[in-house]
Amino acid sequence: MAFFRRFACSVLLNRRGYVSYSEATDLVRSSFPKEGVACLTLNDAKRRNALSFSMLNQLKDEIQSLSNKKGTRVIIINSEGSVFSSGHNLKELQSENGKEFHEQIFHKCSEVMQLVQDIPLPVIAQVRGLATAAGCQLVASCDIAVASDKAQFATPGVKVGLFCSTPGVALSRAVPRKKALQMLFTGDPISAQDALLHGLVSHVVPEEKLEEETMKIATKICTASSAIIAVGKAFFYQQINLNRNQAYQLAEGTMVHNLSLADGQEGINAFVAKRQPVWSNK
Repeated sequence: MAFFRRFACSVLLNRRGYVSYSEATDLVRSSFPKEGVACLTLNDAKRRNALSFSMLNQLKDEIQSLSNKKGTRVIIINSEGSVFSSGHNLKELQSENGKEFHEQIFHKCSEVMQLVQDIPLPVIAQVRGLATAAGCQLVASCDIAVASDKAQFATPGVKVGLFCSTPGVALSRAVPRKKALQMLFTGDPISAQDALLHGLVSHVVPEEKLEEETMKIATKICTASSAIIAVGKAFFYQQINLNRNQAYQLAEGTMVHNLSLADGQEGINAFVAKRQPVWSNK
């Protein structure tokens, strides 16, 4: 089944309706380094982990599969090679591929970015090297981002005549407006420390400690009830664009619902009894 999915993702239609094929490789590699933790590795270092149509398809399939996989509590997205992701494959955006294919690419990319935030599992970006354009968009879309102190971030589309409009959606929701516009208008990269200062990433660590520090956060998340995490994540993204009164109204209902869950009561009862909670993840 996995082979069929990879094969299907490699099929592209050009504007004349003919079928062409890209390499049927694992552009996204999954692994399970620790109980409850799944890693999705962008695995096309030769192409600077470009988010090609095939890679976006595979990434979407893997995220959906993991969100339904029993025992998975958190997803880490990392990369092979020295670049996290260079964004879209610009060869796919040339005019000979046609408007319909271009529409498919950007729609698929939007689906992936929204899926990252819509699934109940926390998603952590582990960023080594450069994250540009849609690669920067992916970092901005993740719930948490841990970056190497050597990482850089950019939305350089303006330099090649393609303004980073879709990356700007995620970027503008992660950093202040004026910083987002500076990145979008100039296309210049910012450092990991600058990204931390403006909220694009959560944590910056020495490159040699990147995997270790990311795993610490993932492991900590795994100690909580997955049911409660799911409630909290869904609420966070629902309320963030509401006005204050609407957000509080939604929060009140969410808190009451949270108390009705088995783990909501288990946590409170454990605290009162001065013992550690035993989560049922329900």
